[in-house]
Amino acid sequence: MAGFLYLLLVFTGFFSLRYVPSKLIDWNDATKTFNNIVVSETLFRLDILAGIIGYTGFLILPFILYKLLNHINKTFAVGMVLLAVISVPISYTYLLDKFAVLTLIHKSNYLRAFQAEQLHAQVLLHLNYCENGILLASIFWGLWLFPFGYLVFKSRFLPKIIGVLLMVGCFGYQIDFLFHYLMTAKYEELGVSNYVRLPGSLGELGICLWLLIVGTREKRRYAARTFPN
Repeated sequence: MAGFLYLLLVFTGFFSLRYVPSKLIDWNDATKTFNNIVVSETLFRLDILAGIIGYTGFLILPFILYKLLNHINKTFAVGMVLLAVISVPISYTYLLDKFAVLTLIHKSNYLRAFQAEQLHAQVLLHLNYCENGILLASIFWGLWLFPFGYLVFKSRFLPKIIGVLLMVGCFGYQIDFLFHYLMTAKYEELGVSNYVRLPGSLGELGICLWLLIVGTREKRRYAARTFPN
């Protein structure tokens, strides 16, 4: 179950945070962004739906991991759950800005008070608010990886290297946040964000596949030993 939920998070996260923005958003052109969303409204709605599914899954996942790992160190297990869960209301809050975008593109009668350029700018403004929310939530997306990685490292049934990658990934998220916050556009131009967060991404993908594939195999072996008939 933990592996399945993690895989769900990987797919919904990539779709919502990477794929859809790359197709619809041009941060230098509000009119183009507005028109892209109008033409591909279904894709934008799927983006919101993927976010809802992903954040709901992220609310459940740490509790399942707690059940799996709390015997190793209960303090770290509780910290893992708390740091992960804190990010969820932040994530849901910035989804409201995407719903606001849907309201703006439908051009209801009361929106006639705005000129077209103003509506376009409002859409990009809400998308910018959304990006700020993602940046804030990313603090906790990183922080929970340290206690999680520690528990993986200390366990006797999960690869230590994955635990190390997860713990390093925690600091990668924090570094990424600080440079985004302090350097703004200049940091984006450097193109190092993906590299800074690479250890965490590798660790999360690794633990996802391990839980999903190896964990399932181990469960079958356990069942075969316990119930040989």
